[in-house]
Amino acid sequence: MRVVVLGATGNVGTSVLAALADEPGVDSVLGVARRLPGTQYPKTEWAQADVSSSELAPLFRGADVVIHLAWLIQPGRDPALLRATNVEGSARVFDAVAAAGVKGLVYASSVGAYSRGPKDRRVDETWPTAGIESSFYARHKAEVERLLDRFEREEPETRVVRLRPGLTFKREAASGIRRLFAGPFLPSPIVRRELIPVVPRTERLCFQAVHSDDVGDAYRRAALDDVSGPFNIAAEPVLDPAELGRLLAARPIGVHAGLLRAGAALSYRARLQPTDPGWLDMGLAVPLMDSGRARRELGWEPRRSATDALEDLLTGLRERAGIDTPPLASHSGGPLRVRELLTRVGQKQGL
Repeated sequence: MRVVVLGATGNVGTSVLAALADEPGVDSVLGVARRLPGTQYPKTEWAQADVSSSELAPLFRGADVVIHLAWLIQPGRDPALLRATNVEGSARVFDAVAAAGVKGLVYASSVGAYSRGPKDRRVDETWPTAGIESSFYARHKAEVERLLDRFEREEPETRVVRLRPGLTFKREAASGIRRLFAGPFLPSPIVRRELIPVVPRTERLCFQAVHSDDVGDAYRRAALDDVSGPFNIAAEPVLDPAELGRLLAARPIGVHAGLLRAGAALSYRARLQPTDPGWLDMGLAVPLMDSGRARRELGWEPRRSATDALEDLLTGLRERAGIDTPPLASHSGGPLRVRELLTRVGQKQGL
């Protein structure tokens, strides 16, 4: 089997490559990225391409499965660029899959695709996927779900799988995650338990997480198994204020959601961090997911808990961990994070 992985150098992409490397049923992998990495993976060759502009069908010819992970989160202050990659780029990927005659497509959807839902029970994959209006990420994920609906109608011979993971963490992705969400002004040494005395106890502030290596395993299974449709991917336990307090040895204190949003909006406008308040809106709105279908039909079972995944990330943040790929390398921000500062904290694409 030959597999093409788009967005192969990121948090999930590197985990997918590692999972495919250990899979006897996979003979060769083509990793596709905008910027080529310095690291190598068994069975993997590399190609440089941008889903928003490059010719993709020649890369896909001869492939049995295309795994589409390519996505932009930053620069969050450039909505046209984000949409060109996330939505229009995804449409170009799907068109190229059809043109190349690839019979399997696995797409990286997200919990963010879901409409507002419950936090006191789990929803399955039939929950509506209209996204959260104030979050560009959720809107884009929902738009691409509609593109996939049309693709499935027009290309019924192609097997389509959509994975919808929760927040996805690993130690080696910590530097990349910090650049995307916290920005250049977070001092890495302060990310330690004794310096986090409290966590906010806010209505609906609970979320699901999963380790990136477990997500990579889910993609491996989705690529090889004769399955189709959407799959929720999340580990236990749910990370609510009580669980976060236990993990961090911190005291939960009541904070109104409006105050949290105001703080996020103010720090975003002041360019202290690159994450607009729509991300908080999405986190408070999306439902908790039931991952039972993935366990039953994919045989998927996370090897690490949600708390393990978060602890791995926190360790990586403190240690400035990374992988030698452009999105994840610890040195990508430049000396004293000057390259990050040159983006004007989410105004333009990173150098």
